[in-house]
Amino acid sequence: MSTTQQQARMPSQAGKRDAFAVAAAELHGRRQIKNARLKKIAARVSLDPAESIEKELREYLAKNPDDADALSLLAQCEGHFNRRRAELALWQRCLEADPRFAGARYNYANLLFKLSRFEDALGEVDHLLAGDAANPLFLQLKANILEVIGENEQSLAIFEQLALGNPKRAGSWVSYGHALRAMGFQDKAIAAYRKAIEIRPFYGTAYWALANLKAYRFSEEDMAAMQEQLKRTDISADDRITLQSSLGKAYEDKAAYEKSFEYYAKANAGMRVRITYDPDVLSSGVAANKAIFTRELLESRSRDGCPAPDPIFILGRPRSGSTLIEQILSSHSAIEGTAELPYITSIAGQLEEREAAIPYGTLYLRALEKMAPDGLKALGEEYMRLTSVHRKQGRPFFIDKKPANFSHVGMIMLILPNAKIIDARRNPAASALSMFKHYSSKGRLRLAELGRFYRDYVELMAHFDRVAPGRIHRVIYEQMVSDPEAEVRRLLDYLGLPFEENCLRFYETKRTVLTPSSEQVRKPISGEAVDHWRNYEPWLGPLLKGLGSVFTEYPSVPEELR
Repeated sequence: MSTTQQQARMPSQAGKRDAFAVAAAELHGRRQIKNARLKKIAARVSLDPAESIEKELREYLAKNPDDADALSLLAQCEGHFNRRRAELALWQRCLEADPRFAGARYNYANLLFKLSRFEDALGEVDHLLAGDAANPLFLQLKANILEVIGENEQSLAIFEQLALGNPKRAGSWVSYGHALRAMGFQDKAIAAYRKAIEIRPFYGTAYWALANLKAYRFSEEDMAAMQEQLKRTDISADDRITLQSSLGKAYEDKAAYEKSFEYYAKANAGMRVRITYDPDVLSSGVAANKAIFTRELLESRSRDGCPAPDPIFILGRPRSGSTLIEQILSSHSAIEGTAELPYITSIAGQLEEREAAIPYGTLYLRALEKMAPDGLKALGEEYMRLTSVHRKQGRPFFIDKKPANFSHVGMIMLILPNAKIIDARRNPAASALSMFKHYSSKGRLRLAELGRFYRDYVELMAHFDRVAPGRIHRVIYEQMVSDPEAEVRRLLDYLGLPFEENCLRFYETKRTVLTPSSEQVRKPISGEAVDHWRNYEPWLGPLLKGLGSVFTEYPSVPEELR
């Protein structure tokens, strides 16, 4: 590390400037663009990349194909337009032109991480750390990667290092708290979140982290503090939303449900404006799946694809007991729990032939329909290769618990014909309300939209029950709660595995859990949450109307959706 870099990291400087900001400034400042024309283009790229800038850069690169600065600027443009494949290729060319370009390597590693190429991303960040071992940007990226691939002790150690090394940085304490929580260190996690609030009293993310601990209860002083922070006009939209969500949980715990719903509704409205949502897209996707995945197609292609029996998919709608099922099965000696893996969605996106696949798109379905057996087998083998980094215990079966995979059931059946599929289902009012209340940085749907979405999901799963009978095992949350042993035995029979008592003592199983239900699955099954949604029933008219017969006939499937 240079003398300038060391001075920038001295305690006196750390008190004045955030160490992450210092590191970012250094990373940017290490490389000075010398070409006058590129300097002008760079200034425009930093303000607002446009198609005209991209054209100008391509013209420049036609004459100077190995100019690393120009390649970097063009990669930034492609990133701005969300053209990830083109961006990835440009970062690769940039590093081939100048392997010492640390800023480009950092951007490349970040993109690999976003694209779920975790091992490749880890290799790039290790390369960066070899030259700058104390860089907090590099360390945080490495910790994020390690957490995703299940190297949780290593990840926790880095998050702890970053928190202790940057004691005035609230975000580092929250990240440390999340890592502690995932590994079951709840008291230490609470202390970390509290430290973040002490540093930044309006930090809604830290308050929501406490609220999301489920068993945590806010004091009257906490509630007064949050309400006081909401009076401010200078806090971010995200802080406002998370403070509102946290107050919703605080009033819920006090059984003040009308006040609780008021805050949850405000938070949901704030999240909803972040997304553009067309409910017809999912409905069209369901129709396309029903048209393509006929009984004849699935039977004729049942021997295509990768024959590996290892994957167990747990899918459905969020907040429907999938984490509970995962914890139960992970307590079996033959099954390893991993995480909500991104690879099925990623494969669908690649087949969609778009730079950023539209959620619930249908182009990839046509590609699957026409694909030769070798192509389907290759996709299944690619999935198995990608998931191998998450498998640490050498057990014959592993769980991929990603609820959104319900929309890709047809693809799973084609590329992994021997995989098991478990549909986790809960009372639709309870599931949808829980999603409505739960904070998401990406946005949330309104109550009526959640109702229609749930109907589409039920219709799609009913189709696969009809055309592939017996392929999907459904677990009804309320039945699991009322008679866990009978339901666990049914579940293991479906998987072809012997019953083990450990599955009923799942709460004793020590493993990392990254989902919001991490505390609940560390306790014995309780039925207290089954009818909790009824406390909000007076305000759920739009949801219940959107659900229609899916709600009134639950757990049966309405005739019109079969």
